[in-house]
Amino acid sequence: MRQKIDKRMWYFGLGFLVLGLLLGWMFFGGEAEAPVTEENTEMAHEHGGEEGTIWTCAMHPQIRMNEPGKCPICGMDLIPLQEGGATVSLNEIQMTEEAMQIANVQTVAVQRGEPTKEIYLPGKVKAEETAVGDITARFPGRIERLYVNFTGQEVKKGQLLASIYSPELITAQKELQVAARLRESNPSFYESAVRKLKLWNISDAQIRRIASGGKLQDNLNIYATQSGTVVSKNVNEGEYVKEGQPLFQVAGLSDVWVVFDAYESDLPWIEVGDEIKFTVQSLPGEEFTSKVTFIDPVINPGTRAASVRTEVKNSNGKLKPDMFAQGVLQSDLDVASSGLLIPKTAVLWTGKRAVVYVKNPAFEQPTFEFREVQLGPEAGDRYVVNSGLKPGEEIVANGVFKVDAAAQLQGKVSMMNPNADPGAAGGAMAGMPGMDMPGTEANLSQTPTSKFVEGDAVDFRGKVPAAFTKQLNDVVDAYLLLKNALVEADEKETAKYSTALLAALNKVDDKLLKGDAKAFWEEKKSFLFQHARLCKEADTIEGKRENFIFLSQPLIKIVEAFGARQTLYVDFCPMAKGGEGAYWLSDTKEIRNPFMGKKMLTCGEVKDVIKP
Repeated sequence: MRQKIDKRMWYFGLGFLVLGLLLGWMFFGGEAEAPVTEENTEMAHEHGGEEGTIWTCAMHPQIRMNEPGKCPICGMDLIPLQEGGATVSLNEIQMTEEAMQIANVQTVAVQRGEPTKEIYLPGKVKAEETAVGDITARFPGRIERLYVNFTGQEVKKGQLLASIYSPELITAQKELQVAARLRESNPSFYESAVRKLKLWNISDAQIRRIASGGKLQDNLNIYATQSGTVVSKNVNEGEYVKEGQPLFQVAGLSDVWVVFDAYESDLPWIEVGDEIKFTVQSLPGEEFTSKVTFIDPVINPGTRAASVRTEVKNSNGKLKPDMFAQGVLQSDLDVASSGLLIPKTAVLWTGKRAVVYVKNPAFEQPTFEFREVQLGPEAGDRYVVNSGLKPGEEIVANGVFKVDAAAQLQGKVSMMNPNADPGAAGGAMAGMPGMDMPGTEANLSQTPTSKFVEGDAVDFRGKVPAAFTKQLNDVVDAYLLLKNALVEADEKETAKYSTALLAALNKVDDKLLKGDAKAFWEEKKSFLFQHARLCKEADTIEGKRENFIFLSQPLIKIVEAFGARQTLYVDFCPMAKGGEGAYWLSDTKEIRNPFMGKKMLTCGEVKDVIKP
């Protein structure tokens, strides 16, 4: 019995020994013997990485962390910085396919094409100036009777308009009768008396009757000198008039002029003979056609536009003077040969320079080269390229700012860092206060030749005339009203306040500025005016929002330099403009996003505060 118990214990002990050896091999021996592979190395990086690894967000490359985690903006998983761009030349940046998909980076090929543009022109119907005539009093007197009593009345040439009693007329007739008796001895006296009455529109038959001793005429009749419409009646019965005083204005309206305002950027596309189709509000659905007959050689200093005159047949009288018209001109740019065309979205502006990112086909991994280009005129949603690109080259058309932001993080050449330093990757981040902002024009950075270098203090507060400061504050007030209308997505209000903003800008008198202040204003105002005009002309909320993004950029810099009458907040939303981010000014600390609609009304944060 005892022998059986010993064998049982021996079997249990042997089993426990084998189990212990097996567990030890699984937890210790197996891992130690596993070979080091590329897959294991990548897995190790995913679970902690090597020391010194910088983690960033593929969607928001300005985010950099010392350890993995979530992006504080969008909540996506961070990736190692080296996966976002490999080190190549200072002018080039590499991205992974994953990062390109997340950032929605898209490319297009540069192609030749015929530059065309659809130009929208506001205008007004006017009477043809050559068909407008004034009927005046040729001698002093009293209006005895009016035969045309209201404006708008149609008259025929030779029609009786009024009768004037004039003592001078009676005196002149008596002089004629005396001169007629002395005609043989003093013919010059007679000729002078006749000429005087002829100048008063008295007919030869009347003159002969008076000279022969006939009854003197007390009143002189006024006749229409042309057919047309009475557009102005300047006298009433019983009123005394002076010699040369206008009595009526008659305009022929069978042909009218429609005068359009064309901004400087549109003038290269307009030529005499071009066809403009237009509509008027009083005749919805009806379209008129006219041809350009004259382009004003002088720019109006108030509106910064030139007048473009067209002529229209108006035999049915539908078009009336002072009607507002909306014209559209389809134009082909007069170039020697087909030009290179690229989308506007492909261009980053740094002051006066335009840059694009060109794909380098020599690399398997997507690699983009920073390149400066010379642009010609706008062609709708595209630019004509004068130099810097070749047909067939591939450029970034969407997500270009994200590519540039990745280049900034690595210290590469970028729109804010044209003279790159390889060790500058830890420098300032894109989109922070004081630095350039995303957008189509001058992301508000300065060119190397600019008088004002980004980062330097530019402060003209208290150094400019009070009149200019007031005009600028009126611009800011109109801007804030437009911002609130965009928050509410109110089409009527946005149309109203975008018009008010452009009007306020047109009233700013930059002649009040001198020296550096004037130079700074000149650098910023062109892009501000351009997008304020485009914002006004945009017929959708989205169109106005897009241009509001661009006009906000220079206005923020202007307000920082010249100040405002109230505290203003510089707000930033990273999700606006398709994830590129956008800034705007607000007069309240509470975020009210003008770009994202009600679903993301509070998206954004305060980046800076501008004190009054």
